[in-house]
Amino acid sequence: MKLEVKNLEKKFNSFRAVNNINFKINDGETLGLLGPNGCGKTTTIGMLLGLITPSSGEILIDNTNLENLNREKILSDFNFASPYVELPKKLTVRENLEIYGRLYGVNNLKNRIIEITEDLNLKSFLNKKTGELSSGQKNRVSLAKSLINKPKILFLDEPTASLDPDIGDFVREYIEKYKSENKISILLASHNMREVERLCDQVIMMKSGSIVDRGTCASLIEKHGRDNLEDTFLKIARNKK
Repeated sequence: MKLEVKNLEKKFNSFRAVNNINFKINDGETLGLLGPNGCGKTTTIGMLLGLITPSSGEILIDNTNLENLNREKILSDFNFASPYVELPKKLTVRENLEIYGRLYGVNNLKNRIIEITEDLNLKSFLNKKTGELSSGQKNRVSLAKSLINKPKILFLDEPTASLDPDIGDFVREYIEKYKSENKISILLASHNMREVERLCDQVIMMKSGSIVDRGTCASLIEKHGRDNLEDTFLKIARNKK
């Protein structure tokens, strides 16, 4: 499934949070959305999910405007994971997955929960209240929720934030494997540049609401004369030479 953004803008009164941006994610591609805090990444993701109404511009899903897609269609094809968006704390992991599975209209939900539980090693805390989990466990549950409906477009916001190196690597490996097996399109917002280099086919760099550069990780590193993507990111963010 292809996602394309054309001349997208969002203003909050006189403040322009997102300024006339254009990009696309091809079928089966992972696009990295990079930039310092406050650059417009979260607002952009909110508009792509249909949670924030753009001030102008278009969001196209397989050449159909997002505005013309009904909510059921969006829910069946999209999903989102972020460690900064809490799942209901008083519900168990199993209850959360059941509720979101029903919300997304998942067929054979019981089997899907068993499958995702095994894939992400959730079994040991499946019947534990979500609010009692460690931050790393919560991240894996959030990822499980985001994949419960087998989305065609997946939005990931800092998917390995707060994870120890071992679990972080496990999650990145799982995302790579899942994408390869299911041919989904992914938008990844992350401050972990090694993660971006590993997972992303293309990246766009945002600053002050605008896209200031784009390309593959390798091409951007070469263009800006740096040794790695983190140094490239810092150069762009700080206007360094």
